[in-house]
Amino acid sequence: MVNLKNNRTEKMETINVGIFGHIDHGKTTLLHKLTGVWASRYTEELKRGITIKLGYADVVLYNDNGEFNTQGKGEAVRHISFVDSPGHEMLMATMMSGAALIDVAILLVSAIEGIKPQTREHLMALQAKKIKNIIIVQNKIDLVDKDKAKKNYEDIKEFLKGKCDAPIIPVSAQQGVNVQEIWKALIGMEIPERDTKSEPVFLIARSFDINRPGTTPKDLHGAVLGGSLKRGILRVGDIIEIKPGRLVKEANQYRFEKLKCKIENLFKGSKKTDNLTPGGSMSIETSLDMALGKSDLLAGNVVSLEGKLPEITTHLKINYNLFPQVYGVSGEAKVENLKISETLMLSVNTSITAGIVRSLKNNVLEVELKMPIVAFKGDNIGIARNINAHWRLIGYGEIV
Repeated sequence: MVNLKNNRTEKMETINVGIFGHIDHGKTTLLHKLTGVWASRYTEELKRGITIKLGYADVVLYNDNGEFNTQGKGEAVRHISFVDSPGHEMLMATMMSGAALIDVAILLVSAIEGIKPQTREHLMALQAKKIKNIIIVQNKIDLVDKDKAKKNYEDIKEFLKGKCDAPIIPVSAQQGVNVQEIWKALIGMEIPERDTKSEPVFLIARSFDINRPGTTPKDLHGAVLGGSLKRGILRVGDIIEIKPGRLVKEANQYRFEKLKCKIENLFKGSKKTDNLTPGGSMSIETSLDMALGKSDLLAGNVVSLEGKLPEITTHLKINYNLFPQVYGVSGEAKVENLKISETLMLSVNTSITAGIVRSLKNNVLEVELKMPIVAFKGDNIGIARNINAHWRLIGYGEIV
């Protein structure tokens, strides 16, 4: 929960930070140490000890004579919104959705296990999403001896060579060792310029029914949309539309129907606000029937003011690049060229859709989508291929 010591924090800019890495390298533990929030809140996550859905936590960082804290001691210096993404290879699509929301990435590498296939794949995904601000956290240094920690550190440096110029911070998330160095690195990150002049574009990563069983009709809340505002401003009372919307069946045919509703309440982190500007995790309480928000039914949709979104499309042209290698459970392999009629998985902002290759020419790929999306020229796309029954990231592109 955001610790609001005084009104100065209301006007602070927010930086969005994603936490990524191989399964069990300590992402959720690190997030807990940084924020005090345990982001794995779902029964299945707690049973299995892994992150399945995107987790969120917001803090205000304070500087108390050079020591950073989240307890309100000293001067408020930065509002940070964290996104915890799953590391399991089967949940790569969810990880890509998380990457669409962030300004800075923290990539964890366990000092015990070192660079793993999903470590490599997550770095590739961050490149695909054009995330340039990356911090490498070498975690679990308390569980290895000095020589192994040094060897692991050098392995990470070699892994990064030619890929990105990122600081490497040795840490024990469990013991809280060197957490201050992560804060310092985040403070040093430049906040991207925010566009508040364009029409608003809100990316939905989660959707909820927040009503508890037994709530009386007069106290019911509408569906809540969680995600991030890419640009523009949204205000309480605005009439918004949601696309592609919901899937409806009509005369034995399926189609998507856009949704229109009113903004009832807005939240930045856990704090209610009258308007939203870009930066941070946020949520929109709508006038929609709460059932429409259940179980992330609207995740992957896009929100704007009524009449301001482009029409949904099932056809894309993509200027694409393929990675030289693909990483998976059986090691690595050369990425084969794309083929006409093959099916790819495409990650566009927070939406995931399958696309059939219809044309390939001069590094421009034309695909026919199985599920429609809202496409904006210049949006970046992650491209994955089904290899041995697993979707593997093989490249990235830009909508043309």
